[in-house]
Parts: sequence; C-alpha cells; structure tokens
Amino acid sequence: MASIFGFRSRDPARDRQADVSRLDRLAKLFEQIAAEIEAERTGLENRYRTTSTNAAFLVEAMENGSASDKRSSEVSALTQSILNCERRIAALSRQDGMMKELRHSLDTVFDEDASSATAAEFAWPAGAGRG
Repeated sequence: MASIFGFRSRDPARDRQADVSRLDRLAKLFEQIAAEIEAERTGLENRYRTTSTNAAFLVEAMENGSASDKRSSEVSALTQSILNCERRIAALSRQDGMMKELRHSLDTVFDEDASSATAAEFAWPAGAGRG
C-alpha cells in the first residue's frame, strides 16, 4: 500500500502471519513450562507421600517402644522435609495458576485480534495447542 507521503505499510495478512507465529511460540513455551511444573509437582508429591509414611511408621514404632527415642532426630528431619515439600507444592500450585492465567490472557489477545480479522486469515495453525 502506497500513500501520497511515500509511506508504505505491510500487507495486513503478513502482519497477521507474524502475530500468529509469535503467539504460537508463546503458547508452546507456556505449555512447556506448565509441563515442567506438573512433572516437578508429581515427583514431589510422590516423595511427600513416602516421607509422610516413613515418619508415621517411625513415630508409631517409637510410641510402641520398638524404636529408640534417639531416633527422634530422624522424626524431626522427616517433619522438616514434609514441611519443605508442602511449601514447594504450594509454590508450584501458584506457578501453575499463573501459567493458566497467562495462557488465558494469550487466548484473550488472540481472540480479540481474530475478531478484527476473518477466521480464515487469522486461525491457529494446525497442531498449535490452543488451550
């Protein structure tokens, strides 16, 4: 498009293509980070259950007299580990929530831009995980 002032703008279809590409890369990054968060949380929850079970058996053994009171330091260490797990799981949950909010915001931006163009010109590319 040329104007009387000599300014030439890009074709709107090319702009939309650049936007779609950018938004798709960002969506994939959000999905990758969300998967990392989920994998960490899953592993941590498994260790949390194991540690909680070990602590419960140790406390029960101490109460029944089958383990010495000297093992109370182990109970303290397991308790601290459980508390650390709970804090980290809470942090991961907040991060997961933030990723969902960011993804929703990305979808909102995309939807607003798409409403100003025809659906055929501004559609998510095949295989792009729009969540």
